Amino acid sequence: MTPVDPEMRTLLLAAIPALRAFAFSLTRDLDRSDDLVQETLVRAWTKADSFTPGTNLYAWLFTILRNLFYSEQRKRRREVEDADGVMAGRLTALPDQEARVELSAFQAALSTLPANQREALVLVGAQNFTYEEAAEICGVAVGTIKSRVSRARGRLIALLGMTGPDDIGSDGTTLAAMSHS
Repeated sequence: MTPVDPEMRTLLLAAIPALRAFAFSLTRDLDRSDDLVQETLVRAWTKADSFTPGTNLYAWLFTILRNLFYSEQRKRRREVEDADGVMAGRLTALPDQEARVELSAFQAALSTLPANQREALVLVGAQNFTYEEAAEICGVAVGTIKSRVSRARGRLIALLGMTGPDDIGSDGTTLAAMSHS
């Protein structure tokens, strides 16, 4: 049995909100994202001895989560998707405020982005990773991440009918994803 490391436990618990947000951006499903976070934490705990103290724990955790997600995706290729959105439609609630309407429109536009652009935008815009850290997590060059983020931002601006980032409302998630780093 692995001895309990209180410092690692504290660090892992502190990372849960960021891991949940990233997992949800990948899966767009609360249950799947929670399962993915749980599996990430289990994997991190059991492999804690492979983490190098003094390096970026969040980048290490996000890499584990991302790898688990793509492994799961490869296994799910034969599953039927909810292409017509019937199942998703049953899970949504009608917005009752302007901010919810804006957030809903943003989430819908974000979901239309290619997975690699969405992933890069969430890492840099919403999770505040540097381009270098995001590139390391995704296993690509820094220029590739910058390009993906730029294309994602441009596409979101177009999809949301904006002329530029100045048209963005007050929603914190939208502002973070669309702000230029």
